[in-house]
Amino acid sequence: MSKSYVAVLVVLLIAALLGMAVAEDPGYLLIAWRNISVETSIWVGLALLLALWLLLALLRAVVRVINASSRRVNPWSRHNRARRANQVTTRGLLEFAEGHWANSLRLLRRAAPHADQPLINYLAAARAAHEIEDYREADNLLREAYETTPNADVAIAVTQAQLQIARGQLEQALATLTRVRKEHPKHLYALKLMGQLYLRLEDWERLEQLLPELRRHHLYNEADQQALERQVYVALLTQAAQRAQGLEAGSANPVSNVWERVPKPLRQDVALIETYALQLRASGAEVHAEKVLREALSHFYSDRLVHIYGLVRGADPARQLDTAERWLADHPHDATLLLALGRLALRNSLWGKAREYLEASFASRRDIQTCAELVRLLEHMGEHQASQQVLRQGFALMVHDLPQLPQPRASGV
Repeated sequence: MSKSYVAVLVVLLIAALLGMAVAEDPGYLLIAWRNISVETSIWVGLALLLALWLLLALLRAVVRVINASSRRVNPWSRHNRARRANQVTTRGLLEFAEGHWANSLRLLRRAAPHADQPLINYLAAARAAHEIEDYREADNLLREAYETTPNADVAIAVTQAQLQIARGQLEQALATLTRVRKEHPKHLYALKLMGQLYLRLEDWERLEQLLPELRRHHLYNEADQQALERQVYVALLTQAAQRAQGLEAGSANPVSNVWERVPKPLRQDVALIETYALQLRASGAEVHAEKVLREALSHFYSDRLVHIYGLVRGADPARQLDTAERWLADHPHDATLLLALGRLALRNSLWGKAREYLEASFASRRDIQTCAELVRLLEHMGEHQASQQVLRQGFALMVHDLPQLPQPRASGV
């Protein structure tokens, strides 16, 4: 038996019961108001109330349909304004993505007051205005963004700082980011921007203070983090050496003070050790530089450090030469080591040994610096012919990269 058949039977049953109830006792209903009175049966009154309720429900449905249709038909309705604003916003963002800055600015600016998310319009429009170098308009748009969405103050401030950095307004960007960092100290992108800004300003001391926090939050990969730390401490060591030149004898060396702040893993970095030794030498602390280089070279061999070791004067030149000669067993043909040994032999007034080391270095690698050291030594030893021969070889190195050009004939040729 189908459900519709059962429903019909149920309706007929209810109708029959109602009919029997009406026939048995129709009831009596009297409604009186002032001089007006209405008499009817209860069942008819109930039917009238039901009809009235159905009529009201129908009127409400008609009103809803009219309102809904009017929103779609009326071009000035809120619904249509928002829909058009979203369409214009989409077009503006597409123009932005394609690099059509002026069109993007015009579309996003127009749609912003009626858009569902006006903040997006204002931020993108500000960037578009920045791209066409309309900086005043960009600032105005950011101001309007804050007025419409004040709870997005961090996003607006970060955008403003990015635009200020791009314009070269570094001091203004610093003020903006300082405010963001003060109010939202855990905002990581603001932290990263602050680090980039200090790098642009070459404010190495403040950047040094940010390094542990940058590392803790992994805002750079390990290679970039180490490169940044290396750059900071190289700059700080160089600045310290400049300050040390004006200090009185016996004062604490600021170069060593900076080195004490270098993280332990970085103290094994060849570039930093090289900078440290060079700045110690520049500040007059050659004995300390020799000790630093000797300790580093006892752990690992580096041509760059060996080169500097041959330049510095340690407390005991004989011991310094003996130390370097022990490295020769493992690096017998290293031109850099042989040059350093030649210089250390000169410092010990061992002219013959110095000549042997310098000649061996020049034979291993033709280098202008080695040539100059050897020529100077031979001249002072009175070996003028040998000096001229080495000088010609060095001159050949210098003219090797010169272009082939016509030259005058020697007289009498």
